[in-house]
Amino acid sequence: MREVKTTDNINIAYDIYGDDASPAILLIMGLGMPSQAWPKHLIEQLVQQGLRVVVFDNRDSGHSSKIDLPVGMFSVYRAIFQTLLRKPVKGCYSLEDMAADAVSILDELKIKRAHVMGISMGAMIAQVIAYLYPQRVASLISVMGASGNPRTGLGKFGAIKSLLNKPAKDNDLEAMQVYLTKMFKAIGTSGQSYSKEQIRDVAQAMVQSGYEQTWSYRQLLAILSSGDRSKSLKRIMAPTLVIHGRKDPLLPIRAGEEVMRLIPNSKMLSVDKMGHDLPDVVIDQIIPAISKHCHRYKG
Repeated sequence: MREVKTTDNINIAYDIYGDDASPAILLIMGLGMPSQAWPKHLIEQLVQQGLRVVVFDNRDSGHSSKIDLPVGMFSVYRAIFQTLLRKPVKGCYSLEDMAADAVSILDELKIKRAHVMGISMGAMIAQVIAYLYPQRVASLISVMGASGNPRTGLGKFGAIKSLLNKPAKDNDLEAMQVYLTKMFKAIGTSGQSYSKEQIRDVAQAMVQSGYEQTWSYRQLLAILSSGDRSKSLKRIMAPTLVIHGRKDPLLPIRAGEEVMRLIPNSKMLSVDKMGHDLPDVVIDQIIPAISKHCHRYKG
């Protein structure tokens, strides 16, 4: 992977697929996952649709910089409770910082405007880019995202708990595979989630990067510390496609519907059996809409 250093001295690892002359689409991954978690089928389909795909590891994931500030599970649960009470949460960094990381990659590659697509936490980062850096966003694709409103974005307890669990052994490939399998069973598309081979590849990437659960804790605090962004979403002017699964147990469909209502002139694609993941069957359903959206708004 390549690497860029941000203005606050964070190293961000990234990679590129497709023709340099094609319109760029920046993919932003979700909580705790490295860029290798993007399904190969999705990247291949985007490239086949004539897009230049840029992926990267968020800070505190994969091969990007890790923030050396300890965070325990108690702090995370307390932050969740404070969020439910609409009290402010203090994190090690914010979604705004993570959005700036993403823009630094566009700067490095001299991409003036890109389609920006994120999933889960990545969708929230993509939303922040759209209202803080509107001149850099040709279009926005928000997949299984939320506004930060705890009334609409609170999923099932079992799904939330699965994200806060950790592997039985640190940096053990088999333990990581078991951990990911259980997590995606809790949050994913019923009967259609990732294959054993996909799980193994992601687990291997996480083990190789020396994965620690505190990375996910800090990223979750970044989401919570950025609070309810409902008013900010109303400022987004980029053409927006919202994609959300009707069976998402982590961020319910009502969260995606709220994002669609808040962003002016946005459109929504709801997928009947889709959970909080991107198995091949879901990718085949959403790619035509993503391709049409990107090529309509080339910017």
